[in-house]
Amino acid sequence: MTIAAHDRPRIGWIGVGRMGFQLAARLLDAGYDVAVYNRARAKADPLAERGATIVDRPVHLADRDVVFTIVTASAALEAVTTGPGGVLTSPDAAPGVLIDCSTVSTQVSALIRDEAAKRGTDFLAATVSGNPKVITAGKLTVAVSGSPQVFGQTEPLLALLGRGVTYVGEGEVARLVKIAHNVFLGVVTQSLAEITILAEKGGVSRAAFLQFLNDSVMGSVFTRYKSPALVNLDFTPTFTMPLLRKDFDLGLSAARELEVPMPLAAATAQLVAAAIGAGHVEEDFASLILEQARNSSITPEAENVPMDDGLSPQT
Repeated sequence: MTIAAHDRPRIGWIGVGRMGFQLAARLLDAGYDVAVYNRARAKADPLAERGATIVDRPVHLADRDVVFTIVTASAALEAVTTGPGGVLTSPDAAPGVLIDCSTVSTQVSALIRDEAAKRGTDFLAATVSGNPKVITAGKLTVAVSGSPQVFGQTEPLLALLGRGVTYVGEGEVARLVKIAHNVFLGVVTQSLAEITILAEKGGVSRAAFLQFLNDSVMGSVFTRYKSPALVNLDFTPTFTMPLLRKDFDLGLSAARELEVPMPLAAATAQLVAAAIGAGHVEEDFASLILEQARNSSITPEAENVPMDDGLSPQT
């Protein structure tokens, strides 16, 4: 497939959860012809008001130039691509390029790549890092693997999704990049919870400690972004604990396969599992701080202090 500078490929989009909805909306806002499928159609319907066509089955997107998928797990990706009514099952058409933005195993990714090739469809793994607020701020990042030629053709389209698109190699290596990223995300969040509770139990408010940390060389976009949740105990979900556990499972599986010891990741995975066992299932994964507090024999309270998350527009 060739996407010339003047070309406007017809887009198919599968999956409009918290991330997928915002990303599809960006393409619609950029003026693209986008047709959307979601298992729960009601979640896709609001995109119709922004110009999207809503379809009832993934196979109805088979004639699109580029189809994006962003679903929750490997089984879901197989279902919407090669399962009954999947986008790769039409006898009459197949997408020019299939771009998957999900976090799935390298094995399933390779399987979908092979099935796409049988239909003459190019396949890119394009894993994304961010959440709806990050997308709105234009700060989503994308790691892409597959054919460098196909990446070059689709890079302008991918660039509309966020601020940074990085080509990381051929095959499925983008999967490993995203899994490694999310394992680091979990380890950093657990560490942040531990030091914040240490400071609090020693008499320092969470707001004061995190303000100091964020202004130091150890502060980061991420520590600033998570500070409001940790200070005010607002765990409105951006990424839940079960999803984080799935990524730890994938990361530790890759570590075993590649013979890479990951003791910190393994320990954090157990703490995530314990948090899920304690009932932290629907909350944001920043609720790791609640289990750290419980294990430290303190009961944190919301401090109700305004904290800059680094993403909200400043007034």
